[in-house]
Amino acid sequence: MSANNVLLVDVDPERRDLLSTLVEFINCQAIIVQEPDLWFEDAGELSDIAMAIVGDCGDKHQTKQVLRELVNHDARIPVFQLDFADNEVTDFPGTLGALRFPVKYPQLSNALQQASVYRSQQASNEQQEGYDFRRLVGNSRLMKAVQQMIDQVSDSEANVLILGESGTGKEVVARNLHHLSSRREKPFVPINCGAIPAELLESELFGHEKGAFTGAITARKGRFEMAEGGTLFLDEIGDMPLPMQVKLLRVLQERNYERVGSNKTLTTNVRVIAATHRNLESHIAEGRFREDLFYRLNVFPIEMPALRERPEDIPLLINELITRIEHENRGTVRLTQAAITSLCQYEWPGNVRELANVVERLVILFPYGTVDFDDLPPKFQIEGGELPEVVTTVIEETPQRQETVQSSVNPVEAPQAALEAASPELDSLPEDGLDLKEHLANLEYLLIKQALDDSAGVVAHAANKLKMRRTTLVEKMRKYGIQRDVD
Repeated sequence: MSANNVLLVDVDPERRDLLSTLVEFINCQAIIVQEPDLWFEDAGELSDIAMAIVGDCGDKHQTKQVLRELVNHDARIPVFQLDFADNEVTDFPGTLGALRFPVKYPQLSNALQQASVYRSQQASNEQQEGYDFRRLVGNSRLMKAVQQMIDQVSDSEANVLILGESGTGKEVVARNLHHLSSRREKPFVPINCGAIPAELLESELFGHEKGAFTGAITARKGRFEMAEGGTLFLDEIGDMPLPMQVKLLRVLQERNYERVGSNKTLTTNVRVIAATHRNLESHIAEGRFREDLFYRLNVFPIEMPALRERPEDIPLLINELITRIEHENRGTVRLTQAAITSLCQYEWPGNVRELANVVERLVILFPYGTVDFDDLPPKFQIEGGELPEVVTTVIEETPQRQETVQSSVNPVEAPQAALEAASPELDSLPEDGLDLKEHLANLEYLLIKQALDDSAGVVAHAANKLKMRRTTLVEKMRKYGIQRDVD
């Protein structure tokens, strides 16, 4: 079905009503969001959203948060901001523009056309580029704080220092900072300062002229030159030798440098983002890192939390990692709730990088299969621990990569006799026993169908009857192949 819904996010009821009327006039269905922080619950099938219009979400920070979530969502929703009196609209990266309120028919019709073109371009880009961009994944309090800091500093020119243990995703933060900045159309150039020998690091950063040293048979651009106009990411800055620290400080202060073997001064216009897992203040005390360079880099620090500090994000990360593998056509795998619960109790000394390795290993070991607790490598089999309620809730509400129904009878295609066998009136176990997973799946299927029939196909009403979130019900309908007729 082609997208024909327009998502309206605004706390002002009068603006919502006027926009809703105009949206219906162009033969679209308005989906109204009254509580901006719950937009994803009201939105329903995001593939059915033609575009989103975001007005006042309560305050500037909340509005920016909703815009960020919409723009960065996998569904690639075309987003427009609503420009109205007493509202200072800034060009948020990734939005398609602003609609002046009160919105007129030609303006809305043109926006819809823009949105259609945008969706076509995105589909084409995804086919060409694959799944290269790495977005930040996590709804924990710690990750929301990181996302808020990224929002605050991304479009400034301030140097950023990203701190955190190895494998926490510091480069992902750097790429997000670049992606959300005004430099996003220019290069993002990373360099690992600890992986390059000290004698070659100067050439790597600043380039060299032909004959500058033995082996320099041609002139070569350095990373500063490659990143011109964009962002230079200096990973593991704590491992940079002291002599190079002096030269880097000069570039940051004076914004110019020379290639190795050249007297010609080159100017640079790059934003520098640095990262390290080292304690730089300890390094300063030990004389291994320059204090003046530290303060030059540490204009805006962002600390990435360790994975063990945000276990509620692990189910979401598992989903994301499997999705990446699927996009790269390297297979897939499913995990049971027991397996995910066990992984949430592991300490993850290698953080997200270690989790990514485990997921990739499971895809190789169980291609297109289901991984249960007993299938996990022994050190990840953790029993008896008690998870916080927030972690348990996330596991229960993230079903799309969890266990698929293992049954010889598919509930979608099950004959009536099999479905009737799953009725609540079962008084005792059959003599030959029964498959409990199959029985519960069939029962769940029947109850969802009944709730939808009683609600005339309106998913929100059916979710209320079943005492579950609308988004959870939509996922279960996908799981059982239940089509909704009306919503």
